[in-house]
Parts: sequence; structure tokens; C-alpha cells
Amino acid sequence: MRQSAAVMCQDKQSLQTLKATLEQLEIEMVKSPSGQEALELVMTGCCSTLIVDFDLPGAEEVIRMAALLPPIQKPELLAVASRAWPGTGQAFQSGANRILYRPLEAEQIKDALRSGKKTRKTSRRKTARYELKTLVYLDLKTGTLPGLSIDIGEHGLAVQATEPVPVSSNLAFRCVLPGTDITLQGHADVMWASERGRAGLFFSKLAPAARKHLMTWLHKRSAHNSSHKKDNHALRDLLPPEDAHVSFAAAE
Repeated sequence: MRQSAAVMCQDKQSLQTLKATLEQLEIEMVKSPSGQEALELVMTGCCSTLIVDFDLPGAEEVIRMAALLPPIQKPELLAVASRAWPGTGQAFQSGANRILYRPLEAEQIKDALRSGKKTRKTSRRKTARYELKTLVYLDLKTGTLPGLSIDIGEHGLAVQATEPVPVSSNLAFRCVLPGTDITLQGHADVMWASERGRAGLFFSKLAPAARKHLMTWLHKRSAHNSSHKKDNHALRDLLPPEDAHVSFAAAE
């Protein structure tokens, strides 16, 4: 089966280079005029690679949302950017696997895709999500909204709140990691939210100490599940429910 790559880009020169290079690799290029369409192609299994031009509005949010997909659906994430663009580090923080610098060259595209194949299995293991039942407190402008966490991973968590969570960015949160006395706190972007109070949060800011505590906790859970293979229900997928409002350009 021929591979396909969803491409969200409007720069003609970049598109020409991408199309010619992808054809050499026997990968079909599927142009996506919007972030929503690009993500739908990935989520339905039509494309295993997502290439996003970071000069486009909402590009960072598209990468972040794709990074939250479960391992079986997560694509190889490539970001197109100017070599002098100040947001390159931001692209990596959002979840991009590689940066493709303008002007695009065939060899850098090929190298990025080859590297992605080699590290794909490892990356999927790193993005596993684990069941987490603990109280989460979200600091909204109107006050503190309590909720119960559903699952958590390296990049984000899903929660069930007592009321709908507004789709917003840089939302302060805090919770206690089960089995410890460690309070995990930081800021997150609400990537999707349902009318029933469920929401998916992407960690936008975590202090180094907080991230270290989280990674240690996840590592222990991973080791525990490896020795108890029947406990497969602990691995969860963070997918928006049908009534969710998905953010492709985080609101203030």
C-alpha cells in the first residue's frame, strides 16, 4: 500500500520540492487547506506523515493536537520553517519530530523521513498514556474548576470536570500524582472539550522538576504494566468524544 503525507502549506516553491521528493520516495502528497482537514486525514488512517508550514495561522496547534493522538494513529510530524525563524524551538516544544528549513532541499526531506521510520516505534512507546485517577484543579478566570483525571502521558492529560472546560491556552492546573505526595502543577492548552465536561490538555509549561517527577512516575507505571501484561486497560487513547469542541487556534 502506497504511503501518503498530509501537507498543510501554501508556499509554491516548498510545495513543488515536497511533491517531487515525496514522489521519489513513493509517498503521495495530499494537500490540506486547513488544520482540521489535515488532522482528519491522519485520524482516519489516510496519512502516516503530517507536514505543517509554521508560517500559517494555527500551525502550532495542529502539531500539538497530532502529538496527542494515540500511538497507533500518531503520524511523523514535520514542521516547515525559515532558518532564521525565532519559533523553531517552539516547533519542537509543540511536538514536531523534525524541522524542515527553507529553502527546502530534497536531501533534508529524505533524511527527516528516513530518521522518522527508525525512531517511530521508540516514539510511540514514549507517548503511551496511563490511567490516572486523581483530583485535578483548573484555574479559570471565573474561579477554580475541579475535575477527575482520566489518563496522563508525557505531553498531556485528559480530565472529566464538573462542568464544561473552556477551550483556552495557558491554563494553570494542579494535581497530586497517585501513590506520592508530589503535586504536579503547570500550565496547559485545552486542545478539545466536550459539553459533558471532558477535556484534553496539552502541557504548555512544566517546570523541569515537575517534568522529572512526571517522567519518573510514568516510568514506574510502565515497568509495572510490563510485569502485569493483563493490565492492558491502563493504556488509554486520548481522542475527543463526538460532542467535543476542538481547538486549532487556541483561544485566549
